[in-house]
Amino acid sequence: MLFSLDTNIQFINGVGPRRAALLKKEIGIETLGDLITFYPFRYIDRSRFWAIREVHPDMGYVQLRGRFTSMSIVGEANKRRLVMIFTDGIGEMEVVFFKGISWIQKRIVMGNEYTLFGKVSVFHESINMVHPEVEPPSTDPIRGTATLQALYPSTEALRNNGISQKFFSRIQADVWVKMADRLEETLPAPLRQSQKLVSKTIALKNIHFPESNVMLAEAQRRLKFEELFYIQLDLLKQKSIRHIQIKGARLLRIGAHFHHCFALLPFELTNAQKRVIKEIRNDVGSGKQMNRLLQGDVGSGKTLVALLSALIAIDNGLQACIMVPTEILAQQHFASISKMTAGGPTVIGLLTGSTKASERKMLAQKLLDGSMHLLIGTHALIEEQVQFSRLGFVVIDEQHRFGVDQRARLWAKNPTPPHILVMTATPIPRTLAMTLYGDLDVSVIDQLPPGRQPIKSLHFHDSRRTHVYGFMKEQIEKGHQIYVVYPLIKESEKIDFQNLEQGYQTILQAFPKPAYQTSVVHGQQKAPEKASYMELFAQGKTDIMVATSVIEVGVDVPNASVMVIESAERFGLSQLHQLRGRVGRGPAQSYCILLTGNKLTKEARQRMELMCATNDGFEIAEADLRLRGPGDMEGTQQSGLAIDLKIANIAKDGQLLELARRIAQQIIDIDPQFQLPENKILIPKLQRLRKNVVDYSRIS
Repeated sequence: MLFSLDTNIQFINGVGPRRAALLKKEIGIETLGDLITFYPFRYIDRSRFWAIREVHPDMGYVQLRGRFTSMSIVGEANKRRLVMIFTDGIGEMEVVFFKGISWIQKRIVMGNEYTLFGKVSVFHESINMVHPEVEPPSTDPIRGTATLQALYPSTEALRNNGISQKFFSRIQADVWVKMADRLEETLPAPLRQSQKLVSKTIALKNIHFPESNVMLAEAQRRLKFEELFYIQLDLLKQKSIRHIQIKGARLLRIGAHFHHCFALLPFELTNAQKRVIKEIRNDVGSGKQMNRLLQGDVGSGKTLVALLSALIAIDNGLQACIMVPTEILAQQHFASISKMTAGGPTVIGLLTGSTKASERKMLAQKLLDGSMHLLIGTHALIEEQVQFSRLGFVVIDEQHRFGVDQRARLWAKNPTPPHILVMTATPIPRTLAMTLYGDLDVSVIDQLPPGRQPIKSLHFHDSRRTHVYGFMKEQIEKGHQIYVVYPLIKESEKIDFQNLEQGYQTILQAFPKPAYQTSVVHGQQKAPEKASYMELFAQGKTDIMVATSVIEVGVDVPNASVMVIESAERFGLSQLHQLRGRVGRGPAQSYCILLTGNKLTKEARQRMELMCATNDGFEIAEADLRLRGPGDMEGTQQSGLAIDLKIANIAKDGQLLELARRIAQQIIDIDPQFQLPENKILIPKLQRLRKNVVDYSRIS
């Protein structure tokens, strides 16, 4: 039959329908194209053969060459094992098999030469190998030239069904023979020449069957570059289409709404805030639709920038809305923005899931007749019955908590696309931002408002809990308030960590009433109950708020100066940093206390050390990316982006990513439609990338 990249792998010798179904289910391999781009995760050097007298158990996997001199079955029926003696002519060792005994007996010929590859172990003070790979010297023209053996990602189900590393190596070799002369180049020749990249064919051969370490490195560089280049080309192409095709309302006027709010500010904007507002004004005054990502650490003043920008739209006769992920945050924004615009012409509304029907009806009418200028709310804003008269400016706060589909429904509420500002207090490493949000313009607020003192972070083990409680009491005596945050809400049989329910009781015992007042907040409470406890804390009527990470966003209590994070090892770096940002909002010195178990993994210890060493959110985000990797980049928030990383690593390949983006931008600038002969090669792969992707090119 004629094989192609779309051929089902069941037609490869030794695969068949049953194994093909298993490979698809377990690791997503369905076609020859899937298999040939199923890359090894590491390699074992098979260039060296060791002498038996040289090997010892600490060496890991080794390769031996020699002959079997004897074979016997030892043990009773249920505990039988095949024991063979293997010699290299000088030393000898036992080779043991517990499974597949009959199959091995039939295939081993005494006196013939074999290669053994396995891990050395010790039994009764003698070295042996258990279940090594046993092969005659390779005559395979493909695999025989490779001194580095590829190891592929696998699962227990695959291994239990005979799909071993040897199986992967064999079917990769089979596919290579069938497909080597049919692989098409996917990068323009001038690009390959300028960047000294090997061809696609050479890269794919050497990624599976490396001729040398040098050729393996060349193959990896070529394939990583290609992945990153096409992601950036796709993002920049969508950005280019949006800039060319989609017009936005031109907002040139600064009027009463903006001036009134600005005049009420009790402080001067930071230089970073001024710079970002200038960037936004340039966007909205250009006649093109703005799509801008605003990054800024907790407390850097993003909300004020968003409000002033929205007021510019209102001064130009348009309406604005701010969408946030939680009711608590919506209520907080509504309260703070109402205060910042008090006594002025701006009419502001609040819409959440708990807004009463009568209020919804009134809001709906005001939105339609244009008398409502700014609506703040949760995902309730995207409900079909919420219609605007002239929606011109959309702010999406903590945008990673909303899916692209949700944002699209908000965008569709106006015949003319509104300007969009998406915000996040989660610092995003530069390389990750270029990948996830590479089609957006990016602004960064990298200054904190004047007068803020850096938060002091301290790490204590559980054995110092009494000391921590003493410090908390000192802070309460000084008139300050305290958060105590737990990672779990209910008992977990698998994870033996302090949880909120037990912790709340412990706090009540350590801080008894009436001397101390404690409230508790978690995600399973109903909104009114949660809001009432939050309000008690905000008004200073409770000293301690025991909570889950529900308070990560949406609480602003300047008098709270201590954040105690229980079982801090259970949180990622970025989440720890977000929680820490809940304090330090007033003039007093603030503290973040990280409480952990006495025994920590190396990675957990690194996280605690970094939190105590720096308050810089971007430094922490970069470290988090290095420690944990980029995570699932194809979740809800990224649907609509053609991201499929099989070999590149955003955390480790930052320089290559920046190079790929720079070259992609050069091509878009010179030849946006890929009309030049050398660039036509780009079109088929870009089309394949977007085949299963909804076109969200006009949405942030």
